[in-house]
Amino acid sequence: MHQPSWPLPGVGKGTCHRIHFTAQVQVSPAFGAYPLSLSARDSTVSDHGKWTVVDGGVSAARGFSSAGVEARLRYRDRPDLGIIRCSERAAVAGVFTKNRFASPTIQHDREQIERSGGYARAIVVNAGNANAATGAAGLEDARAMTDATAAGLGIPAEEALVSSTGVIGEPLPMDAVGAGIDAAVAALDGGGNGDFPRCIMTTDTARKEAAVELTINGEAVRVGGCCKGSGMIAPNMATMLAFVTTDAAIEPTLLQQMLRRAVARTFNRISVDGDESTNDTVFLMASGLSQPVETHTEAGRRFEEALEEVCRELAKKIARDGEGATRLIEVQVTGAKDEADAERAAAAVAESNLVKTAVYGEDANWGRIACALGYSGSEFAQENVAIGIGDVRLVEGGVRVEYSEEDATAQLKADPVHIAIDLGAGAGEATFWSCDLTEGYIEENASYRS
Repeated sequence: MHQPSWPLPGVGKGTCHRIHFTAQVQVSPAFGAYPLSLSARDSTVSDHGKWTVVDGGVSAARGFSSAGVEARLRYRDRPDLGIIRCSERAAVAGVFTKNRFASPTIQHDREQIERSGGYARAIVVNAGNANAATGAAGLEDARAMTDATAAGLGIPAEEALVSSTGVIGEPLPMDAVGAGIDAAVAALDGGGNGDFPRCIMTTDTARKEAAVELTINGEAVRVGGCCKGSGMIAPNMATMLAFVTTDAAIEPTLLQQMLRRAVARTFNRISVDGDESTNDTVFLMASGLSQPVETHTEAGRRFEEALEEVCRELAKKIARDGEGATRLIEVQVTGAKDEADAERAAAAVAESNLVKTAVYGEDANWGRIACALGYSGSEFAQENVAIGIGDVRLVEGGVRVEYSEEDATAQLKADPVHIAIDLGAGAGEATFWSCDLTEGYIEENASYRS
């Protein structure tokens, strides 16, 4: 009989394993196929001696500035429109939603990236209105937003991109949008401000940022970003916007490849409620003001590790800020037949409403975990399975072992809650993040438009 080591590697220590699988995302044809600030001082981005955590988020890298302003599109007394600007003609990569009701902003961004050959200087973003299910008029509004941004910044029209988030099916109040763009441009001309991460929030309770600095060929290279997302979160990036920047010099095709891999291992491994949004977008811009990064090089490998770490940290912050959530759940599967099987098992457990409510209720009901494993589609023999929460072993050889309910309950009070599973079927492993499910989720979504 398979005998797993216990606790599993990293469980209870707050560490996460890197995972790899095929991303189910669509990319631009141009490339082929409030209150809480999460800063360097309180960020959980790891420092393994490979990089240093820094402040600045999406504006940390050289060449980038950002600003958020109050356009009063839906919200009052808070910023709800913003712009990221690059002083250079930056290489850009994008990964977008698979939802068939995709916002016209997605179509427009793909067209813009193709026209520019994979370069951009600005991204304009609004919150409160998704500009989705708005037809031809919505596409014209998306174009008007990038045209106004480009005119205000004095850049070519095709080098501005757009993202929107909020209520679906309502037309944008374009007079307010235009005034907001003018105000954001003025703020950028004044040096920018720190409100961009806040201006993209909808039901989010915290601004979400991360940035690191590493050394390549003796020169500092930074990777930073910010994101939004709290509800309508599922694999394939659902309802989230993420903006990542770097001062590395990377050509667009390689940048796209790196972003696709990072998204597959991070943003596509989170879930709050299983709903995939119409507007999901991840952008990565590279100003080229620091060292060059090329494929199949040590510099390329180290840069991609840092990029993945920033994306992972942003993704975890989205899962932790799930609507009504009180804690993050991290499901780590080892001993699977392969990585794809590990991913299926981890996703099934993390997305199970029964598991999520058990975590909220601090009930160590491991039978719900076993049930989710059973329908996950992963191949294993139940007599080889081990399950634990934190450092408390609950199941070994597919059956309950003696454990203290008090100790198990104590592990469920942690944040994050670590669920460890060894399938005893091979060497595959994967990690997936979600959050507990509470009454607050229902309350938040029952009154979203009010």
